[in-house]
Amino acid sequence: MTDKHYYLTTPIYYVNDVPHIGHAYTTLACDVLARFKRLDGYRVHFLTGTDEHGQKVEKSAADAGMDPQAFTDKVSQNFRDLAKIMGFSNDDFIRTTEPRHISATQAIWRKLKENGHIYLGKYAGWYAVRDEAFYAEDELTKNADGTRTAPSGAEVEWVEEPSYFFDLSKWQDRLLAFYEANPDFIAPNSRRNEVISFVKGGLHDLSVSRTSFKWGVPVPDDPDHIMYVWLDALTNYATAVGYPDVDSEAFTTWWPADLHMVGKDILRFHAVYWPAFLMGADIAPPKRVFAHGWWTNEGRKISKSVGNIIDPIAIVEKYGLDQVRYFLMREVPFGNDGDFRHDAVIGRMNSDLANDLGNLAQRVLSMVNKNCDAKVPDPGEFGPDSGIAVYNVLLGAQALRDRVRDHMDRQAFHDALEEIWRVVRDANRCVDEDAPWALRKTDPEKMATVLYVLAETIRHLAIILQPFMPDSCGKMLDQLGVAAEARGFDDLTNPLTPGTALPKPIGVFPRLVEEAAE
Repeated sequence: MTDKHYYLTTPIYYVNDVPHIGHAYTTLACDVLARFKRLDGYRVHFLTGTDEHGQKVEKSAADAGMDPQAFTDKVSQNFRDLAKIMGFSNDDFIRTTEPRHISATQAIWRKLKENGHIYLGKYAGWYAVRDEAFYAEDELTKNADGTRTAPSGAEVEWVEEPSYFFDLSKWQDRLLAFYEANPDFIAPNSRRNEVISFVKGGLHDLSVSRTSFKWGVPVPDDPDHIMYVWLDALTNYATAVGYPDVDSEAFTTWWPADLHMVGKDILRFHAVYWPAFLMGADIAPPKRVFAHGWWTNEGRKISKSVGNIIDPIAIVEKYGLDQVRYFLMREVPFGNDGDFRHDAVIGRMNSDLANDLGNLAQRVLSMVNKNCDAKVPDPGEFGPDSGIAVYNVLLGAQALRDRVRDHMDRQAFHDALEEIWRVVRDANRCVDEDAPWALRKTDPEKMATVLYVLAETIRHLAIILQPFMPDSCGKMLDQLGVAAEARGFDDLTNPLTPGTALPKPIGVFPRLVEEAAE
């Protein structure tokens, strides 16, 4: 068994609404990385789930005329359904209403209190129900009608009630020292700068309990208080790998987490509060938090009130699963904001997938089927002096794993795909340059060599691209006669076997006529 382990998580998604493109995007990024790591020889633990406590959920359940538990059961299932439709390969799905999580959350509370980091006081300040977050006066915008809004746009209300506090004000220096000692902890770098600036501006003790609602984890030994939703929610990452049994095989194997993937709106909770909570409970912080950007819809901010929410299930039904997966990972530099435009999806489908990759595979395998008895060709000698242009492309394909790995470890998915597409474009160019259809009459042995090298290049491309488009790449590898158990990165060094019978090739990436997509 491999000694290489990788633990990555999505945020757990709040169940006051149905899944949208933002949820799909975050989990897709984790899925692509999890699949890559598995192919690269890692044992992977990929976690997602739902955050089911808090005042907002209690209110949403009441608005729906449902008991909170029944409401969360229903909405949580929507996220499981999304994971299945999007082909996500998560190893666990956690719910904060599960007994294992309630026990873990109460355990970390006891540890923090035992270590002197939690005390009872009184909270008076501004609170946003939508964000489940407290805000200082200087963070708010005062509106003409006298109301105040948080930086997120959520309306805040003045709250006064007894509360337990976490002594966050004492953690400024220790957090800054941690960031300096771990420069890759927060990514991308622009987000790291934001967090450091926020912490340098001074931290205030954090209210970590509420008494004005009941839907949450009761505070140990004081059931009148419900734990503040973020202490509850964040603990899920530790719950899922065995906390509070810190000596268990699961916890010692997987913790600290290698990567928390989050949207930029919840970075502060993960990069400030969470490491402080963990260090306060004598637990190592995660190794990395990556905050990605948001999507707009045809240039407009996505908003429920505007009615332009993007349903990921609908776009998969419209364009195809792998096409949507590819577009979301390719269209914008990961970490930046992006604009979801239907013409851009169609452009990527037709240009990158149909014209570039699909055409490469289809025409090469069609020539093999027609001119090599539908078998993997038997190549002659090929090397730098063979006069075969595609030989250098194969060298590029053979180097892809290491090049792509570097991009993946930085969550630069768009750069990984661009690295792969350089080889795709070069291979298409060399098909024309080597012209195997002309060699069929003048030099059939060289034709067989050219087609073999091209097929071997496609094999490398299909194996490397599996994390992004697993179904489509699986079909390509089927057409190359590559066994299901021979598709890991260790198998890249096992070339195609000449004489292997191949099925008749079928196009994997159809073109989409724009009018038909309207």
